[in-house]
Amino acid sequence: MLDKTPVKAPGGFAPAFALGQADAAGNLVLISADNPLPVAGASGPAATPPPPALEGETSQSLLAGPFDPAPGRPVYLQLDGQWTGTVRLSRSVDGGASRHPLTLAGADWGVFVDNACEPAWEEYEASAALYLDIVLNSGALAYRVSQ
Repeated sequence: MLDKTPVKAPGGFAPAFALGQADAAGNLVLISADNPLPVAGASGPAATPPPPALEGETSQSLLAGPFDPAPGRPVYLQLDGQWTGTVRLSRSVDGGASRHPLTLAGADWGVFVDNACEPAWEEYEASAALYLDIVLNSGALAYRVSQ
């Protein structure tokens, strides 16, 4: 529906412009109620409530998880305490039967040897779950995975 706004003085004219985007065939289609801009919002990832955080404390090695992230949002990892060892974020799409360490261009990703608080992953597959493989040599670790 077009807005019928009267043209007022002093110019007697109004410059007009329109936003558009490519359709499936690559042709320009104007933005309208029937063809809205593709943005995230009330119907996108922001509308999905975040899952409960995976959190705990340990003084021994363990596998923590699963954490079932909401797709399209960053996953934050927080590690705290006086500890030595390795914490590795891993991913599974078969309920944990097989877990795969995260990599980036073939190199280790999501491997921690010290306290941290950072976005560590962003998931887009609804069936994926994340796990923490915690191998402690000494001390106590508090961990939290959240969105």
